[in-house]
Amino acid sequence: MGNPSKNKPIQFHKEPFSLRRKMVTASASAGRGQNNIHAIFEVDISKPRRFMKQHQEKTGEKLSLTAFVITCLSRAVVLHPKMNSFRRGNQLIILENVTISAMVERNIKGESIPEPFGVGFAQDKSYIQIHNQIREIQAKTDVEFGGFSGTGWVKFIPGFLYNLFIKIASRNLNMMDRYGAVAVTAFGMFANEGVAFIPLVSATVGVTVGSIINRVVEIGGKFEMHEHLCLTASFNHDIVDGAPAARFVKDFAGFLQSDQLLRESFGISTGVD
Repeated sequence: MGNPSKNKPIQFHKEPFSLRRKMVTASASAGRGQNNIHAIFEVDISKPRRFMKQHQEKTGEKLSLTAFVITCLSRAVVLHPKMNSFRRGNQLIILENVTISAMVERNIKGESIPEPFGVGFAQDKSYIQIHNQIREIQAKTDVEFGGFSGTGWVKFIPGFLYNLFIKIASRNLNMMDRYGAVAVTAFGMFANEGVAFIPLVSATVGVTVGSIINRVVEIGGKFEMHEHLCLTASFNHDIVDGAPAARFVKDFAGFLQSDQLLRESFGISTGVD
């Protein structure tokens, strides 16, 4: 007897390869061609997380951890200006304005779609300003993909030119000022074990946010449970060497460990709950 499965049609369905996926593919290709180095580390974020939880209990408002990471990152970049730069030929262009590119999920036509956007002048914005910007974007379900990032026109570029477009944009002063040389990707995960990611990054500095994990730490002879955030910081090694990258990570981690930027944003004195 023959195999009856041979006579059955193969079951499948088709989905369009979206503009967003095409752009991700082009960006990943650019990241593969960049000489990146990575630092994988954890930061104790118990203080800012406690502040956020207390705020939610009092007001019902959930504060954005991504906004906090962006705020801290912008302050660290100010301390290390060359992180906010890109190479154009034989010149290193150092940007005065800190624009941080990030991803935010929006519900478009019933589908949850991450969209890139730039937080311009991030170094001058408080935490709550960046938080409100993210929430405003998330709330807009009637705006097509690319509406907030200003990249809706990209859909008119032929697909085979996407890689070339990414390459040209990474050397264009106006594009870099608008979308930034520094990027954040946040997965927002909670896990029983630490989860970090090794991303394909085309920015000069890219921060990838992994899971939040509970760690037992000893403080004053007592053991306490603290929340640690798993992070990966990626650097374009053509621009950033290992020692400056390590100093940057140290300062960035210092901002993340403290709730000072949160307190300042809400007008609360340090040390007062």
